Amino acid sequence: MPKFSWEGKTRTGAVQKGVTDAPDAASVEAQLKKAGLQNIVVKDQSKGMQFKLPKFGGGSIDTKDLVIFTRQFATMIDSGLPLVQCLDILSSQQEKPAFKEILLRVKESVESGSTFADALAKHPKAFDQLFVNLVAAGEIGGILDTILNRLAAYIEKAMKLKKQIKGAMVYPTTIMSIAVIVVGVILVFVIPTFAKMFADFGGELPGPTKFVIGLSNFLLKYIIVIIIGCFAIAAAIKKYYATPGGRKKMDAMFLKAPIAGPLIRKVAVAKFTRTLGTMVSSGVPIMDGLEIVAKTAGNKIVEEAIYGVRQAISEGKTMAEPLQSCGIFPPMVVQMIAVGEATGAMDAMLTKIADFYDDEVDDAVSAMTAMMEPLLMVFLGTTVGGLVVAMYLPIFKLAGAVGG
Repeated sequence: MPKFSWEGKTRTGAVQKGVTDAPDAASVEAQLKKAGLQNIVVKDQSKGMQFKLPKFGGGSIDTKDLVIFTRQFATMIDSGLPLVQCLDILSSQQEKPAFKEILLRVKESVESGSTFADALAKHPKAFDQLFVNLVAAGEIGGILDTILNRLAAYIEKAMKLKKQIKGAMVYPTTIMSIAVIVVGVILVFVIPTFAKMFADFGGELPGPTKFVIGLSNFLLKYIIVIIIGCFAIAAAIKKYYATPGGRKKMDAMFLKAPIAGPLIRKVAVAKFTRTLGTMVSSGVPIMDGLEIVAKTAGNKIVEEAIYGVRQAISEGKTMAEPLQSCGIFPPMVVQMIAVGEATGAMDAMLTKIADFYDDEVDDAVSAMTAMMEPLLMVFLGTTVGGLVVAMYLPIFKLAGAVGG
């Protein structure tokens, strides 16, 4: 009989795991539901398969598809349509094969007796823990349409934040790539022609010209080794970052970086407050909310700080105390959260902080781009211009000698 590993939550939010022999995954899920577990995820150990996003050639699920689905689903639920009928309509009109297949599987799970949240939890690549927990809170509270609208708004804001960060990286990456390509072409194809010409002329070459010709010869001789070395270094850094210690050290370095560090910190604050505020306002327990926020932090230092906050709250402390001691969150954020705790308006205060830091991220991205533009242009002009001048120095010297 196949073995199935499973994970689920009790009504109090405690996570339970185990392994069960059963004829199929549905039987395991039914047994766990009778035991009172929720948000159940079952994995077939014998086949090594899990309910994951299927990979089809027709496309993949992106954030925009998820936002549209969530908005449409909220509208249908608000109009009084049954859950299964909503899923049937949305799956039939879905153009992306991967998303269509998932919606059909979710519909089948709901028809077989699963809650909507449990059905979504079987597809973690499409619906993350935040999505599943908010849907579960909406089902329990009877406000699923409201929760779905909040989810859609949250996803849209998260998508906007992500675009801002990507936008900030596009310009410098493009300029640096152009610089590397231009310099590489000059050193590999142009400089050797000049070097041959200067060798035919004879005479002593200026120092800058010798340096550039030597650099060109080195590049031509070891270009394969250099390319392999760059890939090896990149692979080594990636492997090191995949280790717990490596990720922690590099994430700490990112937070302390001169230009990117403050921006990363602001993004972390905006993401933390927006996610936690959405969950608290939707009725998700604060401990569950902090656990999910920590897992989606994207930075090991921030993740550990949030787990520290969660541990402190479990010991009876307020949220503001550990937030202040971790050194990640600015004093203003800590003070506003303390006020939110004291007044019982934590969700509203977190949302205000998130809105403020969304604008701060926008301003920081604009300022960083404005600052890097002249620096990158100076770098590109100096590099290319220096190579050109170095190669024309012997010509100027020869012209001066002829003129004299």
